[in-house]
Amino acid sequence: MLSIAFYNQFSEVLQSRILLQLNSIKTLKQNQIEKLIQQEWIDFMDSKESYNSTDSLNLIIPKSTLESGIYDFTNFHKEKQLSIGLVDVNNEKTRVKVIPYDKVMNILLERTGMGETGESYLVGEDYRMRSQSRFFKDSMPNKITVKTIGVTQALSGKLDKGLYEDYRNVNVYGVYGPIGVSNLKLAILSEIDESEVAAPLKDLRKRLIGLMLLIMAIAIFFSLFLTRIIANPILGMKKSLKIMADGNYNEINKIRKSSNEIYEMFEALEHLKKSLQGAVNFSEEIGEMNLNAAYEPNSENDSLGISLIKMQNKLKEFRNNERVSRMNIKRQLVDGLERERRRLARELHDGLGPFLTSLKFHVDNKVQDSVLRSEMKQIVDETISEIRVMSNALMPSTIEDFGVGAALRNFCDNINRMFEGSIVFEDLLKQSESKITKNQEVHVFRIVQELVNNTLKHANAKNIRITLSEFDDFISLFYFDDGSGFNIESVTLGSGIINIRERVEICNGKIQINSKHESTTFDIELPIENENN
Repeated sequence: MLSIAFYNQFSEVLQSRILLQLNSIKTLKQNQIEKLIQQEWIDFMDSKESYNSTDSLNLIIPKSTLESGIYDFTNFHKEKQLSIGLVDVNNEKTRVKVIPYDKVMNILLERTGMGETGESYLVGEDYRMRSQSRFFKDSMPNKITVKTIGVTQALSGKLDKGLYEDYRNVNVYGVYGPIGVSNLKLAILSEIDESEVAAPLKDLRKRLIGLMLLIMAIAIFFSLFLTRIIANPILGMKKSLKIMADGNYNEINKIRKSSNEIYEMFEALEHLKKSLQGAVNFSEEIGEMNLNAAYEPNSENDSLGISLIKMQNKLKEFRNNERVSRMNIKRQLVDGLERERRRLARELHDGLGPFLTSLKFHVDNKVQDSVLRSEMKQIVDETISEIRVMSNALMPSTIEDFGVGAALRNFCDNINRMFEGSIVFEDLLKQSESKITKNQEVHVFRIVQELVNNTLKHANAKNIRITLSEFDDFISLFYFDDGSGFNIESVTLGSGIINIRERVEICNGKIQINSKHESTTFDIELPIENENN
């Protein structure tokens, strides 16, 4: 790993150094060329002598388009030779001079620090090479197209460096930038082949690979030598730990302990075995619900022992709570039965009793009068109606015949007759292919019955809204009243809210209660029991 890290670091440093050196060479040559051009321009402008015509310079230039300045006349040269032209237009007289090609090439061909494959060259805005290529000496520069990343970036005015393909389709490290002379759109590049840069890295890689192989061979030799001293006792400990992992804490392999450290490790393993055995025995006692079994943790850091003691205490607490809960449930059951018996007795006494007494009176007096006989008939009808009300309160027959939707609508209509406010029931159950079971229908009816009774008794509400919806997998019951509300935290054990929650739990449902002044809502969902749920 150190060898690889060293190799990568050396590679990065070498590449950085090469690019830095190329940048220095490119900058030096660029400055020299720019200085040469500027000096030639100064000498040209200071001199009043006339210069050769464009024909004598092998140039074919449309003079009408010329203005004073420095231009790249390579494309106007008869032999397409690099021609950096100097133009002076004064009083309709034009003077032209071309900077000697050799002066520019002497700067570019200076290869100090460029290695075997390095070169510096110029490229025009037409992506044609302007200076002679050292790799294609027999080709005219203008015949070589150079449209590389470096040239494109340089002609757009950017200075940068990197690794890219040159005009030979060879990967090179290069630095590029524009010649900083107005009207002269030339890019200068200094490049060196990647293969030449990577040559030292290849040699270094071979040496590092040899070093790594040697180190691995030595490591393997010493590993085999040390195995007899260290590995055998460790393997024996592995077997012992495997036995303990299978749950057997009574057996541990007896092996030779070849060093003090390994001896201490086995002593610690023996101590661990005894500790785990004690914890296992205690957990077996707890599993048999012997919650009075005694156990002492080995230390303050014995998290397993402390956790077992906490579990023992929680089980004791759970057992006590379960006992109290069973007693409360029994008490609620008995109290509910007694309340229902008292209610039925009161209904029979106050409802049916007077009707039957009046009827008995008329029968005893052998009534012949048609008016009295009509009164007797009315009493009989009222007695039947009262019995029907009592029967519906116990178990509405509408549920069996027409379903819970019809039963709740009938229940709400009866409540509306004696309720000063408004109660609205919305039935959104499926009219056909409904999957609600009869047991669920009974629970839904009892829940609504309990909610309405609580509202009428305690809430002083003016409006009640009930919506019962059926979906593919669950039933949704939404209940709203605008009464005084209640504090859900202070609801007593024997209240109707507890009964509602118990019915929802029996149906494996969910209930959400929100209550405040003038807005109490119950949102209940009961899963539909079918093959998909």
